[in-house]
Amino acid sequence: MTAVAQPSPRIGIIGTGAIGGFYGLMLARAGFDVHFLLRSEYAAVSEHGLHLNSKVHGKLHLSAVQAYARAADMPACDWLLVGTKSTGNVDLAPTLVQVAAPDARIVLLQNGLDVEDSLREHLPPSLHLLGGLCYIGVHRSGPGVVEHQALGRVNLGYHSGGAADDEAGRKAIVEEGAALFHKAGIESQAMADVHQARWHKLVWNVPYNGLSVLLGTGTTALMADESSRELIQALMAEVVQGARACGHDIAASYADQMFAMTETMDDYLPSMYHDHVHKRPLELAAIYARPLAAAKAAGCELPRIQALYQALSFIDRHNR
Repeated sequence: MTAVAQPSPRIGIIGTGAIGGFYGLMLARAGFDVHFLLRSEYAAVSEHGLHLNSKVHGKLHLSAVQAYARAADMPACDWLLVGTKSTGNVDLAPTLVQVAAPDARIVLLQNGLDVEDSLREHLPPSLHLLGGLCYIGVHRSGPGVVEHQALGRVNLGYHSGGAADDEAGRKAIVEEGAALFHKAGIESQAMADVHQARWHKLVWNVPYNGLSVLLGTGTTALMADESSRELIQALMAEVVQGARACGHDIAASYADQMFAMTETMDDYLPSMYHDHVHKRPLELAAIYARPLAAAKAAGCELPRIQALYQALSFIDRHNR
C-alpha cells in the first residue's frame, strides 16, 4: 500500500520581531504555511513584506507575508512559535488559546528561567508547551527588517501538556519540532531537560545582557577590557554554581567555551541592550530574579548576580 502523506503543519508566529521574523521567514521560504501576528508593524509588513539581512544566508525577502493585526483573524495553527518578550507571557495566554488548533504545540523562543511556568497555568492542559532556546545573534533595524549577525540554532525541550506522562509522545513531539527547523536549514536538537538547558543559556545571558545595559556597550568592548573580562567570568561561574545547587550539573568548561566563543564574534549588542535603548521593560524576572530565587531556595547565594540585578532594576525603573 502507498503511504498517505501527512499534511504540512500550519505554523503561527506570535510576535514578529527579530526572533519571530527570522525563524518565520526561514520556515516560510522552506515551503511551510506560516502566519504572522503583528502589532505596530502590521502595515509595513503587509505592504513591503519581511526583509532579512543575514551574514549567514545573505539578503532574503519574503514578499507575500500572511500577516494579521488581530489574533481573531488568524487560522488555527498546529505550531505556535512565540517570539515575544517573557515579560508579557501571562497576558499572552488568551491569544495563544484563540489561535491554537486542538493538540497544538506552543514553543516559547524566549530567554530566562522557568518562563514556561508562568504561562502553563493559563493554558488548557491539552496544549503542549515546549521551551525553545535560540542561540542566535539577531535584531530589528526597522519595521519588518531583521539583521542576522551569527548562529541560529534552536534547541527544543518538552515542558508540559497532553504528553506529560508519555515519554515516547514527548520525544516524538520534540523531534517533530526539530525536523521543522531542519527543513528550513536551521540546526536544532532535542533537549532531555528543558530546565537544565535554560540554566545553560543563562551562562551567557546573565553577564552579557546585563553588562551591555550597565556599561552601555557591546561584546567587543566588554571582551577587550581586563576588568569586564574578569567580571564576566565571575558571573558565569556563579550561574554554574547556582545551576549545580538546583541539581543541574553544568561543567565549568562550558562557561569557558561560551567565553571563548564570544571572543570570536563580531561586536554584538544583546537583546536587553536594545530593550533598554527603546525604553521597553527589561526581562529581569526571567533572567535574574528567578535564578536568584531558585538558587537561594537551594541554599546558594550569588552575590555578583544579585548586585547586577539590583543595578539593572534601578536602571529599568528610571528608564521607563
